[in-house]
Amino acid sequence: MLELLINGRVARVDVEPEMPLLWVLRDHLGLPGTKYGCGISACGACTVHLDGQAVRSCTLPVSAAQGKKITTIEGLSKNGLHPVQKAWIEHEVPQCGYCQTGMIMTTVALLEAHPHPTDAQIDEAVTNLCRCGTYARVRKAIHALAKS
Repeated sequence: MLELLINGRVARVDVEPEMPLLWVLRDHLGLPGTKYGCGISACGACTVHLDGQAVRSCTLPVSAAQGKKITTIEGLSKNGLHPVQKAWIEHEVPQCGYCQTGMIMTTVALLEAHPHPTDAQIDEAVTNLCRCGTYARVRKAIHALAKS
């Protein structure tokens, strides 16, 4: 039995320690906001926060998350209107939306580390893939957040 701190609550799961955190979140804890994209940590759809750092959960063994604070998109805000989520709406960032939870989680971590990021810092941090190509809108929303 593993004990995890997820979105401010303790969860106990009976899974193999090497199971990827993504599957624990989705299949065992009913938190479907974290998406499966590639399974090799390349696309970023599975991004969550581990002690405030953006990490890709599809290859992270759940045992590596024990004793750390895990935040998923569901735990970002009670009403779904975190400032980054509001900026995403205002700047019409999502198209299909599949990658957006990972993009939002990555952006939140970026802005906590760099409240006024440069384009180079955005490029370095936001490596999530978007099939719809909303990268220009993502950058615009991030810069708008930095100004506010």
